[in-house]
Amino acid sequence: MGQSKNGKLQGKVAAITGGGGVLCGHFARTLAMQGVSVAVLDLNLESAQAVVDSILATGGEAKAYKANVLEKEVMKQVAATVLADYGPCDILINGAGGNHPAGTTSEPFFDAGQVEAPDIKSFFDLEVDGVDFVFKLNFLGTLIPTQAFAKQMLGREGSTVLNISSMNAFTPLTKIPAYSGAKAAISNFTQWLAVHFSKTGIRVNAMAPGFFLTQQNERLLLNPDGSLTARGNQIIEQTPLGKFGKPGDLDSTLLWLCDPSSSFITGVVVPIDGGFSAYSGV
Repeated sequence: MGQSKNGKLQGKVAAITGGGGVLCGHFARTLAMQGVSVAVLDLNLESAQAVVDSILATGGEAKAYKANVLEKEVMKQVAATVLADYGPCDILINGAGGNHPAGTTSEPFFDAGQVEAPDIKSFFDLEVDGVDFVFKLNFLGTLIPTQAFAKQMLGREGSTVLNISSMNAFTPLTKIPAYSGAKAAISNFTQWLAVHFSKTGIRVNAMAPGFFLTQQNERLLLNPDGSLTARGNQIIEQTPLGKFGKPGDLDSTLLWLCDPSSSFITGVVVPIDGGFSAYSGV
């Protein structure tokens, strides 16, 4: 993890949705190393438990909770259980999210021949249910957990909500209109929440990761032999640092935004993308 323990987060309580995934599981381990008690929430309880087991093996404190971020009553019950187990939540990381093939086009650019091509999903073939799923998972999957946990934070200085946006919220990527739009909504919602909670002691910020290899995108970016796919190669060519991010590359921003030293920072969306969003291509 590469981050020494500074003691400022010792004794804090964090809840992380999507905590069984690659990036959010790493967040859980990073915070646990700082002495934070971590509630690892995931729809897949086995994935969450695997992260918890890795934390316990290194002397950290964590528990796994099965949670569907789209079910408000479920999230309220989970928040109540975390409160009973650890006390009030200090840090909420809204990491649950993702894309869906039904909200994705086959090609980056449209031409008239795609309308009749049975093997191509054009803009006109995007499925409403798929787009709806992506917006619900990302936007409502951030709103609902915040409703559930932020009540525990009210009036408690040092409380932090950290949302996970994306660098494609700044400039949309081709082929994934639903996901790009949903992450743009997360960035906007982060700003809205920051203002809304500004008098309560709760800060709200977001990280916007660039391209990190995860379970969801690995097959899109790498061939079975480990070489880059065409899209993976295009991404690397457009990333000035010339590589994909590693989970540890997010540690410093994660700890900075959770740390009391950032007490005057709220409503920001921090890109961590190797320069991708700054590069014009020429």
